[in-house]
Parts: sequence; C-alpha cells; structure tokens
Amino acid sequence: MQAEELQKLVQEIKKYVLDNIVLMNVSDEELEKRIKEIVDERLSDRYVSIQQKLLINQQIFSSIRGLGLLDTIMRDDNITEVMINGPDNIFIEKNGKLLKLDQKFENERKLEDIIQKIVGMAGREVNQANPIVDTRLSDGSRVNVVLPPISLNGAIVTIRKFSKNPMTMGQLIRYGSITPEIADVLQTLVRSKYNIFISGGTGSGKTTFLNALSNYIPKDERIITIEDSAELQISGIENLVSLETRNANASGSGEITIRDLIKSALRMRPERIVVGEVRGGEALDMLQAMNTGHDGSLSTGHANSTRDMLSRLETMVLQGAEGLPLEAIRQQIASAVDIIIHLSRMRDKTRKTMEITEVVGYENGEIILNPLYVFEEDEKSTLNRVSGSLKRTKNPLINDMKLKISGNYKTI
Repeated sequence: MQAEELQKLVQEIKKYVLDNIVLMNVSDEELEKRIKEIVDERLSDRYVSIQQKLLINQQIFSSIRGLGLLDTIMRDDNITEVMINGPDNIFIEKNGKLLKLDQKFENERKLEDIIQKIVGMAGREVNQANPIVDTRLSDGSRVNVVLPPISLNGAIVTIRKFSKNPMTMGQLIRYGSITPEIADVLQTLVRSKYNIFISGGTGSGKTTFLNALSNYIPKDERIITIEDSAELQISGIENLVSLETRNANASGSGEITIRDLIKSALRMRPERIVVGEVRGGEALDMLQAMNTGHDGSLSTGHANSTRDMLSRLETMVLQGAEGLPLEAIRQQIASAVDIIIHLSRMRDKTRKTMEITEVVGYENGEIILNPLYVFEEDEKSTLNRVSGSLKRTKNPLINDMKLKISGNYKTI
C-alpha cells in the first residue's frame, strides 16, 4: 500500500470512528480494540501485511488520543532527531543521516493542536505572545517549538529523542569514539574531582558524552544536575537532585534561568554540580562554583575547538559580568577548568573525541593549554569514511595534585 493510499485510509477510518463512537465513554484499550475491528473489516477483501495493518491501527489511535503522525515517528528507535518545518515538510535523522519523510500532517491547524498538547503536558505554554518554547515529551525527549509569525514556514518543531538506554563509556568504546585506555583515564579524572568541560558543535554528542562521563561519579556523593530540559540519565546515585529551568509565563513573570538554579544549587550542599550546557552569563556562576569547593563539576558548551571554547567562555562570562577585566576572566577560567574534552561530528557523520586537553594556568595574558590526547586519522581514512584514534601526546599531566589527594594517582 502506497503512502498516499495509506494516509487516505487512515483519514477515512478516523472520520468513521469520530462519527460513530462516543470517545468519552470508551477507554484507550476499548478504542484500540474497536479500531482494530474496523480496520480488519475495511481490509477484509485485500492483502495488507501485518506490519502495515499495525501501522494503520497505530496512526488512527494516535491521531485521536495521542500525537498523531508524531507518535509513529517516535516509535522508531533508529530515529535520533525529528525536524518538522510546517505541516508538509518532515525530516528525520536516522542512523546519522538526514532523510525527508513522505508523510505529512493534515494541515497547519492539526500540527498546532499537537504542539499545544506537547507543551501542555509539560505545564508550559506557547502562543503568539510567547512563540518560542523549550520543553520535553513524557519520555524525556527534548522539544523546541517556534510558531508564526516568528517562523515564516509555519509551526516549527525540533525533537531530540531521548535514548531509552543511557549511553555508557562501554558503548562509546564500541562506537570507536574512545578506547578502553582513555575511558580508564577519564574515570580516574572524574573520581579525582577534576573540573571537566565538554566542548563541540551542534550534534557532536556533548550531552551523550556528559551522560556517560557522569556515571563515573562515585555513588555516595550528592549531585545536583541543572538543565534547560532534563536529559541526563545518571544511574546508581541516590543523593541526586535534578533541576530544570522554566520559561516566563504569558505576563512575562515566573522565569527560572540556569543562573538562578546554579545560585540555588550552591545552597543545597552539593559535592558536584553538573550543568547540561552553559550558553550565557551563567558561565560566570559555574566557574565560581568550580572555584569555591565544588571540584569535580561537569558541563558542556558549543565551540569549534578547544581554544574556541575558552574564547566562548570569555564571551559568556562578559554577558554575566559586563565590565569585568579580560585578565580577571581568563584567570578565573584557568583556575576553574581543569580538563577540556572536544568532540566533533566528522565528514562521514560519525562522532569522534578529537582532543583531551589540560588547562595548565594563566601566563602573559594567555590561558595555557597542555594537549594530552589528540585524534589522528590513519591510512584507512577516505573522503567518505573517517578512520583513526586518539593518540597520547608526549606532554605529561602537569596539575596532578588532585590525583595525589584522591589516592587515585597514576600516570596519565
């Protein structure tokens, strides 16, 4: 059955259900059973595969009680990102590649109804007065919505799917992002309470890597996580507090920012603070937390290189403390951040760890970096495929005091 034919059948049966069944009087289970009976009856005189029948049943039920077409897309575990550019243009990222789907939403109104349902489930609101919102689905998937007139293409929805199985270092090793040796080094650095920043471009896997790294934190510590939309899946830690920002309401009040949450977290006796991503003035508060007894804190930031991450941090700190001398900012960064791990999305769409660098200190107006591991391509690399691994440089780890204090001392 072709996609257009399937969608037409779904619409016909949906209309029949809406016209002939009093929905408020039937449970979800009863409705699913009734839809199945109607579909079987309609298709009794033609061959349709079991998979297609199941898809038809799901789409009809979802369009009535769920999120419609979106439910079907979200069921595919191989899809990692969904990009909806108005009702007629739906793109997905599947197995690292961008694809356009044949399916469409019925109309703009149907798409906006689904958006309101998503936003409403999380207790947020989006409208012409507040046309941009970040929220999440019930499964934890991160959602960004932009409505007209801000968007000229109709309602825009971008969904970063939440992984059902939290990423581990073991999986990153299997994917070739790091080696067992480097995983062992990272575990030592985390347990020794080095402050670690993960940098990278959009889609480079920063949150995924942060999640894997967070699971090296000792299970008896008190951890505070701070995020725009909760994505981290830290397991095994009982004394874990997860905080999430809140957008302003329609009257412009009630906003809770990352910066507010960091300040609040400092009063909650954390041993470590994990910030999903710093984007602005909250970078100053994060650095101050790292400098005031909250060693072992972790965070991520957008940057194209390790050096670029330092420049970005300087800019973000200035947003939070305009007029602060650049020298003071660089000294603050150099004393707060111990390790920067830079990730990148390669030309073949794979995600690689490109560099693990130590921040040594501040000297002659510059922050001094000491690269420990650098990614090098090997002879198997081609224009379409990247092959290589992180190689240990000849530079020794200079700031080894935390290793000694923690009792985890080893050669890194």
